[in-house]
Amino acid sequence: MNTKVSTTLNKQWWHDAVVYQIYPRSFCDANGDGIGDLAGIIGKLDYLQKLGINLIWLSPVYKSPMDDNGYDIADYQDIAAEFGTLAEIERLIAEAAKRDIRILMDLVVNHTSDEHPWFLAAKSSPNTPYRDYYIWRKPQADGSPPDDQRSFFGGSAWEFDEASGEYFFHLFSKRQPDLNWENPAVQQEVHQMMNWWLDKGIGGFRMDVIDLIGKQVDDKILTNGPRLHPLLQEMHRASFGPRNVLTVGETWSATPQIARMYSDPAREELSMVFQFEHVTQTWDPEHGKWKPRPFDLVEFKRIIAKWQTELADSGWNSLFWNNHDLPRAVSKYGDPGRFRVESAKMLATALHCLKGTPYIYQGEEIGMTNVRFDSIDDYQDIESLNFYRERTAAGVPHADMMEGIYANGRDNARTPMQWDDSFNAGFSDGTPWLKLNPNYRQVNAEAALADPDSIFFHYQRLISLRKESEVMVYGDYQQLLEEHPQVFAYQRRLGEQRLLVLNNFSAQPVELDLPTELTGIEGQGLIGNYSLRHRLDERVSLAPYESFVMAFSLTSSPT
Repeated sequence: MNTKVSTTLNKQWWHDAVVYQIYPRSFCDANGDGIGDLAGIIGKLDYLQKLGINLIWLSPVYKSPMDDNGYDIADYQDIAAEFGTLAEIERLIAEAAKRDIRILMDLVVNHTSDEHPWFLAAKSSPNTPYRDYYIWRKPQADGSPPDDQRSFFGGSAWEFDEASGEYFFHLFSKRQPDLNWENPAVQQEVHQMMNWWLDKGIGGFRMDVIDLIGKQVDDKILTNGPRLHPLLQEMHRASFGPRNVLTVGETWSATPQIARMYSDPAREELSMVFQFEHVTQTWDPEHGKWKPRPFDLVEFKRIIAKWQTELADSGWNSLFWNNHDLPRAVSKYGDPGRFRVESAKMLATALHCLKGTPYIYQGEEIGMTNVRFDSIDDYQDIESLNFYRERTAAGVPHADMMEGIYANGRDNARTPMQWDDSFNAGFSDGTPWLKLNPNYRQVNAEAALADPDSIFFHYQRLISLRKESEVMVYGDYQQLLEEHPQVFAYQRRLGEQRLLVLNNFSAQPVELDLPTELTGIEGQGLIGNYSLRHRLDERVSLAPYESFVMAFSLTSSPT
């Protein structure tokens, strides 16, 4: 299929790209120590090339004490020993480039590790210049923390330093002190570090919790502070702006209006952001993700339509179901049991045909699922463990808290990648750092590659379609059947070209009455998880979790 037509949008190489996120600790262990590593990733590049992806988003591999699995960085310009060496990451960049794959480094600059030399110097004396690299405040008169702000990982956001008699600020673990972005020296250090990585030939940065760097702590403004966008514009000028790279910010607080500020090319900030409104709609307003609400498709469609429409002309969307912090897509939005394959393909189709850059999280392409470990002791995630202790101590029943972890705990995404049905799923010859999902004997990459009708090859086809179809990349979005409780339907439109995308989000068959303007249309079936559709009758029958995409042209459709 080829629907190349002209568009006035300033095209970028990443507009038709697909990103694959690797959580290195859980991807592939080459040396048998139970921890995934850079050598393991290099050994799987042919697999990723076969899938067809263009970028690898590499979760942090920097030197770190691993209090938060690498999101606590002790040296931005060195590699954690368990992952490998600088020479190996340079080899990864080079080997990936041979396969037309770029590396997207995870940039964590809201905070560092408490073992970073900057923080060690900051603690050594209140008079060192490094003291102002972090955020320090004196205690209240009774010795208590400066205020009542809370860490996202539970407990106070202030940690007392006995030696100096002051508190430092940390929005995450107490071993992740927040950097003071009001200090120009911090900005300069970060910009120099970014340029050091860019000079190595990476394809850009994924920016961890970047909406927090403009915080005004004394005013309790954490996200979208008044200095945020000026700081990003200065970062753009000082580092990646002149280079042809992708930058994506993790922005839990973004609205479409704010996202346009980040991603409008005229503002010279970022390429795109991750927004999470479609994720948080399944969280309880009071208890958050630990007390999940049922997925509401009508509300989901409203959110998607809002983001697709409001970023249509002056921004760009990131498209994702899951990542290293979120549950597995097929468990959250599909059916991990009887219709695992069908629902995984449906979710892939529904997402990849939207306008924006799709992100695939490792294992998503083979339909990996959430896990239910028997004991809290089997979990490793610091967030889950902290909240379990805090909330059970406050009276939340153990069983209730475990159900929350089963549904939304971060270790769901972090169980080792399932390569085959052999010992440890082919992930490691040693003892894996985190237990495997027991279903690896049925759900694994080797089985997927042996089946031409597998989820893997469905993803491969979707990735290929983005390269062939300009309407899939640049067409505008039109929502259909807005109030239907089971079906997510939309059109993409570019000139005379149309894509119709129909997705049944339920385990029940559905009979649909299509809008009059779509009945009797003939076109080309591009992809489907049951069969291809080349014509639309007045009524359309959809099997459980069925989805399909049909291309047609207004000029060739019957009147």
